[in-house]
Amino acid sequence: MTAPASGASTYALLTDGSTVEIRHAGPPDVDAVREMHTAMSPDSMYLRFFSASSHMAEREARRVCREPGPGHGALLAWLGGRLVGVASYEATDRPGVAEIAFAVPDDMHHRGVATLLLEHLVSLARRGELQALTAETLAENEAMLRVFAEAGLPVQRRSADGVVQLTFRLPGSAGEDLESYLESVARRESRADVASLRHLLRPTSVAVVGASRKPDTVGRAILHNIVSCGFQGSVYAVNPRAAQTRTMEGARCVASVAGLPEAVDLAVLAVPPAAVPQVAAECGRRGVRALTVITSGLGYQGADLLAICRRYGMRLVGPGSFGVSVPDIGLNATFAAGHPAPGVAGLVVQSGGVGAALIEQLSRLGIGVSSFASVGDKHDVSSNDLLMWWAQDGVTRLAILCVESFGSPRKFARTARRVGRQMPVLTVVGGWSQASPRAPASPSEEVAAPLITQEALFAQAGVIAAASLGELTEAAALLAGQPLPAGPRVAIVTNGGGAGVLAADACGGHGLRVALLAGATRRRLRRLLPAGAVVAGPVDTTAAVGNDAFRACLEEVAADDGVDAVLAVAMPTALSDLRTAIAGAAVSKPIAAVLLDQAESVRMLTPGRPCYGFPEDAARALGHAVRYRAWRDRPQGRVPELPGLRPADARKLVAGFLARHPAGGWLLPGQAAELLACYQVPLAASRSAGSEQEAARAADGAEVRIGVAQEPVFGPLVMLGPGGAATGAAGFQAARLTPLTDTDADDLIHAVPAAPLLSGQRDAPRAGAGALADTLLRVSRLAGDLPEVAELDLNPVIARPDGVYAGGARVRVSPAQPRYPFLRQLR
Repeated sequence: MTAPASGASTYALLTDGSTVEIRHAGPPDVDAVREMHTAMSPDSMYLRFFSASSHMAEREARRVCREPGPGHGALLAWLGGRLVGVASYEATDRPGVAEIAFAVPDDMHHRGVATLLLEHLVSLARRGELQALTAETLAENEAMLRVFAEAGLPVQRRSADGVVQLTFRLPGSAGEDLESYLESVARRESRADVASLRHLLRPTSVAVVGASRKPDTVGRAILHNIVSCGFQGSVYAVNPRAAQTRTMEGARCVASVAGLPEAVDLAVLAVPPAAVPQVAAECGRRGVRALTVITSGLGYQGADLLAICRRYGMRLVGPGSFGVSVPDIGLNATFAAGHPAPGVAGLVVQSGGVGAALIEQLSRLGIGVSSFASVGDKHDVSSNDLLMWWAQDGVTRLAILCVESFGSPRKFARTARRVGRQMPVLTVVGGWSQASPRAPASPSEEVAAPLITQEALFAQAGVIAAASLGELTEAAALLAGQPLPAGPRVAIVTNGGGAGVLAADACGGHGLRVALLAGATRRRLRRLLPAGAVVAGPVDTTAAVGNDAFRACLEEVAADDGVDAVLAVAMPTALSDLRTAIAGAAVSKPIAAVLLDQAESVRMLTPGRPCYGFPEDAARALGHAVRYRAWRDRPQGRVPELPGLRPADARKLVAGFLARHPAGGWLLPGQAAELLACYQVPLAASRSAGSEQEAARAADGAEVRIGVAQEPVFGPLVMLGPGGAATGAAGFQAARLTPLTDTDADDLIHAVPAAPLLSGQRDAPRAGAGALADTLLRVSRLAGDLPEVAELDLNPVIARPDGVYAGGARVRVSPAQPRYPFLRQLR
């Protein structure tokens, strides 16, 4: 039974990691649907139709496969050319409600087919502007009831005469129902994704296709690394001259992929570009489960390669990959010069050179690598996949991402936020130089420059963003083996007063505070240290201090309840070598050392205890750790339900405007005010100069500017910056992806200069911040509901204790496709 080629399709993973194709049903599928139902057991037919009639298969095939139309939708799931699932909905006599039905072959039960189809049916129903789905099933059909119960949708349930009727309210574009549903989908996606990656990151057999007899070739280098690293599974070299070379690097040679004695888990392809699609197809036919394609420069053939991998259910790393490595199982399928040390850092890169450099640094520092993937052109496996793997592998304690783009930024944000609760996630932020960002086309679009959009993404996801590879390595050295600081109070201990001053300045520049030591601590320090020592903070032990006294000093300050972390800064003297004192100090709180004669920017004094060349580097790493701890400890936030919204009226207004202006344009002031009123965002009646009362109100409030931009990759962003006269100089200073949580709204407010005024300083109560947060949440909901709103600019927005009002509004709309974030699918 072969799947017809007609109709757009998408691919997704089942619970066991198998790849299925999902597409709309149509008349050409009648025979396949009939045959699938005919092959079902009588018990399954009875549970599906409440009857075992032989005529049901034909009737169901005709119903499902008629042309799609209003009130009817049907989806099919195909696994390797076999139909393995059918899902459909039909309109009922209740407006906005449709009835759903599912069928899965007997041998495909418990693999997640129905659950996956339900997710896609939810998306399809939302596109058809349905509000609810209903289903009827027999009370004895426990499997189907479990699918519905675990879907993550709010459900009403009624039972009568052995039949259970369930009604699911479809989630809107924002709110707690949506977030709860998306979290359920994400958990299922993570389990399926991890299952699909086992053949790539926990293989028991590997083949190198293109392993040459010449030692100075990429394929031969990869084969050598796999064998010499100690991989214990089966290893094969695929070379057309296998008859002349029975073994290579100790591995058995075969002439072709078809000649492999087993269906290997992982094949590494190092063949000419023109041969890649053909070799990939041979791998698929032989049952290979994952590919790493080293070859680059595929051009249009890259799409062919991905299509082949999807057809045969193979996960793909590359093309243009440097390889993959899992040191703890002896797998080094890269062409690196050496072997990575096993350890706790998960690493994903696009650039092979960056990957090789970071592997060397992590190995040198003793952090080591849990698993590594160079995803190259990133046609399939991405940083999202690796994050999901690291979250469950039981080894990784630090996730490092060096990629140039995120295929699905919103999925990345959700995944990184979940993983970040377990371990630090680090990356390098790009686009900060003047040469990188594209010029904005309009005032609100200035936020779409790469830097501020990346900052918004990383800030919400809790990702530690470094400005360089050096900064990333320095932060990783601190985070890999030490507890997180409980707060920003840093005790500085140094044997050089000037160095202590530099360290204090560096701490201040990274959001840290020099700790004020308790009186009892200072008294003990005076008894320990030479005459002339300063114990107030920074602690200056003087250059005459000995090893024992310096070590005891570190232990005393770390024990102080007012200290969250310790920064030890030492300069070399002829009297003592303080390296041993710092390395031997019994300190339970985070400690970073600085040795001013050190050549490396960072190294380890002892396992897990980093030592930096300059105070600025140590303070910067501590600052990253403190901010990450604050993000992890704060409430996760929720997308609140907002009363009084009229999204249907807003959609009608926008649709009417686009009907008259198909290319889009700026709304008239009255139309903009009407649109904002649908979300209860108040506009001032007038900004004319005659209103003394309004001028007084503005003078007592904080002026800010709120904007929305529909960024093509990241989706809608809500922005905040100084308003009024300050707008031109500062522009938008912070942004967050929609939907905003209450925590996101607070973060935006605290990111602008108006934050102190709104937070209660200068005799202004915090009520102003609360009202502004509510306005930001309403603007976020507007942006999420209406993707046609390309730009929105409220300026100035006056936030006062008695409320918030906007002095002016500009809104530009343009045609747009609605976003439906309900799908679990491979990109």
